[in-house]
Amino acid sequence: MVEAGSRVRGFLRNRWLVFVAAMWMQSFAGVGYLFGSLSPVIKSSLGYTQRQLAGLGVAKDLGDSVGFLAGTLCAVLPLWAALLVGAAQNLVGYGWVWLAVTRRVPVPPLWAMCILIFVGNNGETYFNTAALVSCVQNFPKNRGPIVGILKGFAGLSGAILTQIYAMVHSPDHAALIFMVAVGPTMVVIALMFIVRPVGGHRQVRPSDGISFTFVYSICLVLAAYLMGVMLLEDLVGLSHPLTVLCTIILMVLLIVPIVIPVILSFFSDNDESIHAALLPSPRREEASASVPSSEEQHEVILSEVEDEKPKEVDLLPASERQKRIAELQNRLFQAAAVGAVRVKRRKGPRRGEDFTLMQALIKADFWLLFFSLLLGSGSGLTVIDNLGQMSQSLGYEDTHIFVSMISIWNFLGRVAGGYFSEIVVKDYAYPRAIALATAQVFMAIGHFIFAMAWPGTMYIGTLLIGLGYGAHWAIVPAAASELFGTKNFGALYNFLTAANPAGSLVFSGIIASGIYDREAEKQAHQHGNSALLAVVFDAAPAIKCDGAICFFLSSMIMSGFCVIAAALSTILVHRTKVVYTNLYGKPPT
Repeated sequence: MVEAGSRVRGFLRNRWLVFVAAMWMQSFAGVGYLFGSLSPVIKSSLGYTQRQLAGLGVAKDLGDSVGFLAGTLCAVLPLWAALLVGAAQNLVGYGWVWLAVTRRVPVPPLWAMCILIFVGNNGETYFNTAALVSCVQNFPKNRGPIVGILKGFAGLSGAILTQIYAMVHSPDHAALIFMVAVGPTMVVIALMFIVRPVGGHRQVRPSDGISFTFVYSICLVLAAYLMGVMLLEDLVGLSHPLTVLCTIILMVLLIVPIVIPVILSFFSDNDESIHAALLPSPRREEASASVPSSEEQHEVILSEVEDEKPKEVDLLPASERQKRIAELQNRLFQAAAVGAVRVKRRKGPRRGEDFTLMQALIKADFWLLFFSLLLGSGSGLTVIDNLGQMSQSLGYEDTHIFVSMISIWNFLGRVAGGYFSEIVVKDYAYPRAIALATAQVFMAIGHFIFAMAWPGTMYIGTLLIGLGYGAHWAIVPAAASELFGTKNFGALYNFLTAANPAGSLVFSGIIASGIYDREAEKQAHQHGNSALLAVVFDAAPAIKCDGAICFFLSSMIMSGFCVIAAALSTILVHRTKVVYTNLYGKPPT
């Protein structure tokens, strides 16, 4: 009985349980990726122009990315309390939007709708920050896979929620807004006491590699299954009972990863991690003072020692490197005591150590990462936000299929970005940003294909843009944690995410929407349609643009910006080679 109780407590403190719960939470948290499905009903119900709709999109992107408050609250409050704040914001913001669209309350002015969208989507920053901070601390040696998988499930949530909406089978398109308001709120409240740091660095096991392989396999099966279901629904059409069955299978696939913590906690003979988690409080504190502190210091090199140590020290194993550095430190301290050498005062952390946000802001590498993210992810987000109008302009009636497809590719891009960038740094000790540059080249090609509007453009374009955009959110957070440390990761991550709305403001709010409305106005004059002319001057019903010309110029501009982003990432690779050699370089055999 005692052993059963200890195993149950070990299960509740198992880092894999936290990871699986974070995956579930992220699966319903990426509500911003559904804006392409929400925007047509908002535009038609409220009579917005494309520029007004783009304003809502920018507000959504700001809410999704401005997470300074979320980072602060996650640092000063228990994570469950911060998650509760995010759930409340999601419910209030999107709930009020639903009430306005269905005319259950008076329609607020545009600025008020922007605030509601901002508040609703800002709840997502709490979910992302809590999930990433918890799991990065629990899996400090697996940052790439952890970030890639968690951000991947956030990107996949658009397809998951769309499939659940198909099961509901509501003829009222505004019901999707209601589901966005209520669904993620319920899931987060159910999981908010599980997602937290549990001292995962003491739970490392030889079986972790197999566990990650199993999770990757589930990710691939999940993406392939969702893609197959979406194509069947679009090309063949499924009856409602079959749609319900497909959704139930989807839920089962999402639940399957729970077998990992169950097996590790209840069926594994190696219960070392369980005993570590259940140590009495004094022994836990003693152990954490002796073991983790030394582990964390293995990568910390004082600036005084940095200038004096031989270069070959960096190639030694971590334990031997720490021993050699400690010896050199002692000699320097003794020499300083007798005045033989003046130990230089440290001016700040070096790349690879822990930076504060203010210390990172004065580093060129941080800004290279920021602007590369701004140009790359900002252009991708513009496509995601305008996917409904892009598909309609090319003659597609059902926009949900493309929103779901880009969500799936976004998911795979994040998972693949984390996986392959981890191979780059672990096997080759090469900067992770080289994977970012590759993703941005794919995005440049995708934008070009969108501009050409060839047959099948929407399918190929969503593939390239989805994969490239998703890769950004696996690679950039992991790279930031490697270059600037994990101690202030929440603040660093939330500052970098501000690149998303900044890019969306320029690309979507100014460039894409302005070109779209201009072309729509030209078409209105050419056809002599008085109803459309009234739109231009009186802002009555929604104005539409038809044909490839609607997004040709904006797609070409974004393709060029992605090329610039790839160049910035390449510069970052050149500047950080030595950092990754020090962090991941293998000793000579």
